Amino acid sequence: MQLFTLAFEHPIEFGVSVAVVTLMIVILAKAALSAEGRSRWTRRITGPNGKWFFAFLGLTWAVVFGVGLQLVPHEGANSPYGGLGLIALFTGFFIMMGFLWAVIGE
Repeated sequence: MQLFTLAFEHPIEFGVSVAVVTLMIVILAKAALSAEGRSRWTRRITGPNGKWFFAFLGLTWAVVFGVGLQLVPHEGANSPYGGLGLIALFTGFFIMMGFLWAVIGE
């Protein structure tokens, strides 16, 4: 029953999560539809500078999460370490897949 009242108990967190999920769905839908024809944003990402963009993004990701995960506490069940690690895992996967897409698409 608590799941149904979550939006009313934590409206800001719920709104942020809905916004992030909506953004991810839009990006994934655009990526799926780009296979039919190369759109403008697809050419920009897979162009010659796309690999440099994703390489910079990957290095930035490594530094941010490498430092960020060291700053949070590692003990206890209510530690944010696991949540941040999961976010790092997903974002790192998508950044590396974008890098591969940019390199192969060239």
